[in-house]
Amino acid sequence: MLRAEVKSRSPLGLEARRYLDAGDLIPDEVILAMVASRLDRDDTRTRGFLLDGFPRTVAQADGLDEVLKPVGIDLVLNLVVPTELVLGRLMSRRVCEDCGAIYSTAVPPKFSWTCDICGGEVVQREDDTEEAIKNRLALYDSSTAPLIARYAALGKLVDVSGVGNPDDVGRVLTAVIDAYQHGGTFFPPVPPEHRL
Repeated sequence: MLRAEVKSRSPLGLEARRYLDAGDLIPDEVILAMVASRLDRDDTRTRGFLLDGFPRTVAQADGLDEVLKPVGIDLVLNLVVPTELVLGRLMSRRVCEDCGAIYSTAVPPKFSWTCDICGGEVVQREDDTEEAIKNRLALYDSSTAPLIARYAALGKLVDVSGVGNPDDVGRVLTAVIDAYQHGGTFFPPVPPEHRL
């Protein structure tokens, strides 16, 4: 959603781009305006939605609560990954400029950094430099980590290990969501070595 807004060069997208390029968090009022607009569409109102990387601050969580009144958030999944692994993954990440498909230096597209899906150019995002990533991780520690305590206190937080094959991690995430939707609980253990 955020990348699409930036690519559209809308006023909100252009403003967000300034912060993304510097590796900073986008101001709460900008990202909340984008999220509120997207959540007001029919598909999210009728089928539900999954937010990835939002909210990132207590103020964003408060704003999201206002947008979602009276329903609120059902479940919060916290991917637990050691910092050094996050840094390595993001620095090797490459993304198609056209469709957003994700590759890495370890698993590149088949032909000369051209997207296998749409033929677009595959590049390193400007905010995936070591300096920008370290800045985002520092911002996470100060701004995002308090949300873990908030959602845990509400009984809505489930920690999931993000270490391993992405397909395996995806299956665990899906199992947690499915269990929640069917009234059960499925809380996969997160090994201590995967904790931050």
